[in-house]
Amino acid sequence: MRMANKPTATTAEKLATIQQGYTLEGATIELGAAIVDGEIHKEAQVRLPLAMMNRHGLVAGATGTGKTVTLHMIAEQLCTAGVPVFLADIKGDLSGLATPATGSEKLTARTSALGQAWSAKNFPVEFLSLGGDGHGIPVRATITSFGPILLSRIMDLNDTQESSLQLIFHFADKNNLELIDLKDLRAVIQFLTSDEGKAELANLGGLSKATAGVILRELVTLEAQGMEKFFGEPEFDTAELLRTAPDGRGVISCLELPTLQTKPLLFSTFLMWLLADLFEDLPEAGDLDKPKLVFFLDEAHLLFNGASKAFLDAITTTVRLIRSKGVGIFFVTQTPKDVPADVLGQLANRIQHALRAFTPEDAKALKATVSTFPVSDYDLEETLTSAGIGEAVITVMNEKGAPTPVALTRLRAPESVMGPSTDDLIKSTVAASSLLVKYGTAVDNLSAYEKLNDQAAVSTGDAAPGLPPVPSSSSGGSGASGGSGASQADIDAEARRIEEEILGRPSSRSSSPESYPAPAPAPVPQQAPAQQDGMFGDIAGALGGALGGGLKSMARSMGTQLGRDLLRGVFGTSSRRRR
Repeated sequence: MRMANKPTATTAEKLATIQQGYTLEGATIELGAAIVDGEIHKEAQVRLPLAMMNRHGLVAGATGTGKTVTLHMIAEQLCTAGVPVFLADIKGDLSGLATPATGSEKLTARTSALGQAWSAKNFPVEFLSLGGDGHGIPVRATITSFGPILLSRIMDLNDTQESSLQLIFHFADKNNLELIDLKDLRAVIQFLTSDEGKAELANLGGLSKATAGVILRELVTLEAQGMEKFFGEPEFDTAELLRTAPDGRGVISCLELPTLQTKPLLFSTFLMWLLADLFEDLPEAGDLDKPKLVFFLDEAHLLFNGASKAFLDAITTTVRLIRSKGVGIFFVTQTPKDVPADVLGQLANRIQHALRAFTPEDAKALKATVSTFPVSDYDLEETLTSAGIGEAVITVMNEKGAPTPVALTRLRAPESVMGPSTDDLIKSTVAASSLLVKYGTAVDNLSAYEKLNDQAAVSTGDAAPGLPPVPSSSSGGSGASGGSGASQADIDAEARRIEEEILGRPSSRSSSPESYPAPAPAPVPQQAPAQQDGMFGDIAGALGGALGGGLKSMARSMGTQLGRDLLRGVFGTSSRRRR
């Protein structure tokens, strides 16, 4: 339904409505000055309550209308307020946050008209890249943490195939087969479709050999496309996104996506994994004075195009519930119709840049957009098609939870460069980052591939600097009990420590040297003994199977055994990972 205009209101009355609606008590994000009857009024400032940033939002508008500059400007203010920010840098322009802008007469005239006290600044930026695809710190996920629903999205599986993939993950979880990278998942599927594993395949139920074969072919296609570098260890800890700089400002995590057009599903789904992982790890926070993190999802339509019902349901659940954990999500896209109605209905803050109405489809989208705004003094169909670059129609949630008046707004100018920083600056920033020693070097630890092929883990050289060292390992290897590395006593002591930590009671393992069991190879599914009941059975099986592989293998096995007793998250993601 079209919202009514109020043509009888005078300019003064319109201004009074906006001024009253945006007079707020707490900390705010300053968005700009209202435009009323064609004139900018710096006495009518439009702002967004900082405490309402976790009510989520939408930044929409046609290409070239200034959406990227808007989120750039908001990110600067969030950073200054001590709120960490996550941005996906699709065009490379957002790296300019690390470089102070240069003033000019034109810029001074614009900011003066808005009542903005502008000064050139740079901001603390952490440059990230998926799997090292770019200059930034590599961001990787393990296959088991990524989960079957998100992986199905990347592989473009149908609902039946997605359900089958969930069964494969379940089998791997139950049989202590760590899915770290693509070759691990490939090895498990190959085992299940082989003569050796056909009994295990039959026991899964609902998983046909033909469907498993289709999934295997899709997996091989991913590897052929070079996607294996995005999965592996060390896995990125999403808690890194919540950091603040030494001066108290929030760190802006800027994820480079230089090859987005070649892998759009991968990139959009990886962003959802980051959110899902935060959702699983963060505690309930209630109402906060400011959010713990604001997450901008650019090119949001990529998330939803062709998505399965399970995937859409998971997104809706995450958006609805993550608010209470102190995380705000802003979807950035061209039109509100790019976002499903169930998600759109949860977005309290709207920044709508200009829309174009060149086609009947455009005109329909325009009418639909207008119908979602509160009653206002603007003719929104005309306003939304005539707004200039750097202008937007805004309504947000005030501190009482009510929508603010609709205001056409000339937006504030960023104080850092609206464009890319130099490659030299980016490279020097990455080289100086504390995250480089944690995530800079990929490692290939013992996992499903090695277990099913009855071989040791492929050597990748020294582990990434900064990773926890393996106790008593003088040679750098995992160390079997009979050779160099950890002694059997060390292994057993560490086994008792982990068992006690998980169970919260004394270990059942004897500390007497005479009771040390003989080393045994890690079990593979067809050789596994009958399962013991409960968590203790899982723990005992993990400890017994890992004794021959040293502390490192044992600790990894423990992590998987504990993980299988924890429910996977809304996306099928692992709710606790080895770190």
